[in-house]
Amino acid sequence: MKSQGLSQRSLQLRTAQAERRAPGSRPTGPAGAAFTQLNFDELDEPLRTTTFVVVDLETTGGAAGTDSITEIGAVKVCNGEVMGEFATLVDPGAPISPFISVLTGITDRMVSQAPRISAVLPAFLEFAAGSVLVAHNAPFDVGFLKAACAAHATRWPNCAVVDTAVLARRVLTRDEVPNCKLATLAVFFAATTTPNHRALSDARATVDVLHGLISRLGTLGVHSLPELRAFTAQVTDAQRRKRHLADGLPHAPGVYVFSDATGTPLYVGTSKDLRNRVRQYFVASETRSRMGEMIGLAESVDTIVCAHALEAQVRELRMITALKPRYNRRSKNSDRTIWLKLTREAFPRLSVVREIKADGADYLGPLRSNRQAEQLRDAIHDAVPLRQCTDRLLPGRAVRTACTLAGIGKCSAPCEDEVTPGYYGQLVGRLLEAWRADVSTLIAPLRDRLTGLSAAQRYEEAALLRDRIATLVRSCARTQSLSAITAIDELVAAKPDSSGGWELAVIRRGRLVGAEVAPRGVPPLPIVDSMVSTAEAVADDAGPALVAVVEETELLLRWLGEPGVRLVRSTHSWALPAAGAARQRSWLASTSSHGSPTDPFADRRRLAMTARPARPGL
Repeated sequence: MKSQGLSQRSLQLRTAQAERRAPGSRPTGPAGAAFTQLNFDELDEPLRTTTFVVVDLETTGGAAGTDSITEIGAVKVCNGEVMGEFATLVDPGAPISPFISVLTGITDRMVSQAPRISAVLPAFLEFAAGSVLVAHNAPFDVGFLKAACAAHATRWPNCAVVDTAVLARRVLTRDEVPNCKLATLAVFFAATTTPNHRALSDARATVDVLHGLISRLGTLGVHSLPELRAFTAQVTDAQRRKRHLADGLPHAPGVYVFSDATGTPLYVGTSKDLRNRVRQYFVASETRSRMGEMIGLAESVDTIVCAHALEAQVRELRMITALKPRYNRRSKNSDRTIWLKLTREAFPRLSVVREIKADGADYLGPLRSNRQAEQLRDAIHDAVPLRQCTDRLLPGRAVRTACTLAGIGKCSAPCEDEVTPGYYGQLVGRLLEAWRADVSTLIAPLRDRLTGLSAAQRYEEAALLRDRIATLVRSCARTQSLSAITAIDELVAAKPDSSGGWELAVIRRGRLVGAEVAPRGVPPLPIVDSMVSTAEAVADDAGPALVAVVEETELLLRWLGEPGVRLVRSTHSWALPAAGAARQRSWLASTSSHGSPTDPFADRRRLAMTARPARPGL
């Protein structure tokens, strides 16, 4: 601000001097030196004279502080000219995974003689001193650099940071680029260097992208560094003007609802601290573009204070399901479920339906989507030769002379009158027993077939069968977990909070019906008794789809499984089948972690994420 004030006084002085001269005369300074009128962008740090250091890192993973840097590449530019480059491999001090080596081309052998980050970091900080740091998806690169500084007791310079990914999302439209990945932007701006997951090459490509974006910024009235930082802050004037909506909100857990001028809910959210969370919608930390649009329409914020976070999450889910706010993307259709219906006939078949009816039929589910239901049905048909046709069949009456599926062992052919209702009933009973208790009898033939396909190197068929087995195991495990909790008429649980008290919950048939907190030093059992006597009543004969939406019951199951949660009382025992699908999850995990021997990416693992995916910018 000091330099800006001096520049303004200098401009005023030169303007006054020009006004005292005769029209048409050229203003001159001491010794006849001619004055030059300054542009408004020159009153602060103009972008054309700002020094940028564009940096890119290669790492062993995506978690700063856990994973390590393997390469640093940086380019220093000013006024469109390259002033210097910095590039070095870094010994991470740990093996580089094969997936990372395939992705970046950096191997353990390449970094074996490279310096450690403790030696590289001071040199890089000296190279970048006094400059504006630029990176594509800057939280990732800056996060690793800050973690390295913290690990080696090095002070991180409080320099300005520009994120070209954020800048591109603000400047470019979907009609121009399908996404804002570095590779896409490099092609769009005709970068002279193609990004290839190597640090210096990616930094050079980012330089061209930065220059292309800056040229666009000029038409938007962004000429100086402060204007650039304000532009990328993504805080609209509407957001700033509506900060008062957070005034007076409580510092407590609960649910908040943004509504427009007509009272129509726009967005429903939850937080452990309502006031702090709502205030974040009006600052630069809120980067979701649709939230900026929502804030522009919002005229009020209503809150519901809850006893603890679990009650707040359940209430949020119920309100999103009921109100379906336009800016909520998840849980709008949490009340919609898919089921596999085992029809009530002499020769039952499986049918995909959307609701349970009181027709005496057996229903398998709930399932998450039509695709999952169809995949599960295919897995069951692979294991049990149930009929797949839609014909109305009666014992002793054939409707066809030959069944194609029966010819390949996929159907027991009741349409040919080849089986009795008693034998077919045994097949159905085998399916229901596997679904409710012992799934191993259902997947054992599928696992044997999977082993045979793998031995024959028929990997595509094996992968398809493996996915079907996985769907079968996960669906059975989900159903058995839900059935166990929804069979309990009443369950009371307690979880220790951070202040020495207890978070209490009353659950009836998979639905949260009461929530309270027992503060530290207050006996919790009298509070439990009061909760139970005033809790919401549920129907005794209602199924899981009628008492609570499946997503709510699963939310309660996750909470009950958290460390420290204790069961206070329960009307029934809570247990899973000893031979249930949960026992198969370890086998399923080991199977999914191994690819085929011919697959070069067979050892690929999903990397832990903190700031962003490992390399989403490319």
